Amino acid sequence: MFTGEYQHTLDGKGRVIIPSRLREGLGDRFVITRGLDHCLFVYPPSEWARLEQKLKELPFTKRDSRAFMRLFFSGAMEVEADKQGRVLIPQNLREYAGIEKDVMFIGVSNRVEVWSETAWKEYFGQADENYEELAEKLEDIDL
Repeated sequence: MFTGEYQHTLDGKGRVIIPSRLREGLGDRFVITRGLDHCLFVYPPSEWARLEQKLKELPFTKRDSRAFMRLFFSGAMEVEADKQGRVLIPQNLREYAGIEKDVMFIGVSNRVEVWSETAWKEYFGQADENYEELAEKLEDIDL
């Protein structure tokens, strides 16, 4: 399970150190792809395989299913951490997430999200104001 919030910085080559606590669950090789809300999603291989299987079950005859799968899988790349725990975030994914220098890693249960620090602070500021309202909407799952 991934939890926590970690700030790091891209180096000049577009590499970033994956926080060691997150790296333990991700392993040396993992998949990074476009996420929602203009962040990136990062999955360990086992979770990626589970997600891929679920997405394969979407009806390919539905336009929205095809579009989502195209965007989601076309942005996916398997990456490998070097001996220092750094990975290269591909340029197209950095552009999608608006990542230029400062990066936030957010543990979200079965995945890690990667945000530009600016976008995360903006998102968090808005979501934090509605935290209690969000919790009330989830009352059906009996937190």
